[in-house]
Amino acid sequence: MKTKASEFDKKFDSGEDVSDHLDISKARRPEQVQKRVNVDFPLWMLQSLDREARRLGVPRQAVIKFWIAERLEKSA
Repeated sequence: MKTKASEFDKKFDSGEDVSDHLDISKARRPEQVQKRVNVDFPLWMLQSLDREARRLGVPRQAVIKFWIAERLEKSA
């Protein structure tokens, strides 16, 4: 007889939607807590960021986050 865990694993591994079996009310993403910071940029930098954001079709903040994350990963 299969256990509930093995049945869950089989459904998950086969790509079935298992979200009904999960209680995500208290789920957290480690190291993903957001903290707001204020950064002053020169106008030319904002204009360049905005051009890149328009080209990619994303908000300016997404470009900034991605570029900073990319740089931090390289230096780690």
